[in-house]
Amino acid sequence: MSPESLRRLLESLRRGEVTTEEVLDRVKAMSFEDVGFAKIDHHRRIRNGYPEVVYGEGKTPEQVAEIFSRLARENANVLCTRASRPTADAVRERVPEARYHELCRLVEVRREPGQAVGGVAVAAAGTSDLPVAEEAAISLEVFGSRVERLYDVGVAGIHRLFAHADVLRRVNCVVAVAGMEGALPSVIAGLVDVPVIAVPTSVGYGASFGGITALLAMLNSCASGISVVNIDNGFGAAYQADMINKLVARGGRKEVRP
Repeated sequence: MSPESLRRLLESLRRGEVTTEEVLDRVKAMSFEDVGFAKIDHHRRIRNGYPEVVYGEGKTPEQVAEIFSRLARENANVLCTRASRPTADAVRERVPEARYHELCRLVEVRREPGQAVGGVAVAAAGTSDLPVAEEAAISLEVFGSRVERLYDVGVAGIHRLFAHADVLRRVNCVVAVAGMEGALPSVIAGLVDVPVIAVPTSVGYGASFGGITALLAMLNSCASGISVVNIDNGFGAAYQADMINKLVARGGRKEVRP
């Protein structure tokens, strides 16, 4: 929808020719920006509460830079995950304020950090899991959640986790990141009364099968309250955790209308 079309729609609302709900429905159905190799969804935030996020892997640096820069024109905060150094450099040529987090390969622009709300704990079993954990933690911060990092708290030295029991008790959600046998989410879920989002990582020796062992262990956990995302998907865990955290911060569930 062009600015002129939007202006005409708002003028129709002012004259009483359409209702507020009709305007909202039409805004939510707005089209995308077609740049040939991509169709950029500028209005995803209106529908879902979050702007479109760029997945950098498999795209050329120039493609990512083009998508990212166009998103940055319309949104205060923008994310690109799985970005290489050349991709990050291409983005920063177009959007100089963009920041690259090399450990987790994430590029971000954060013009409206706002006040962090609620609380999400990101727990990583080992230092080798930090790239995935940091993808989750930084994504959460860009979304506007307050983050508590609990790193190197795996079950091989479980007393390290218990030392942070006070943090686990005060947050609204926990993202638990682990490779190897993937036991950390089960342990945490047995200690807390909030949702636990389990993230299997591809960390481990041969029989870990690139994270399959951890994934299956988390899916078969006997502890209740666990949901599981894909292998190494820190961003996906962050998205879900932020939704949970903000729902709690708003005071609970939305009203269900008949």
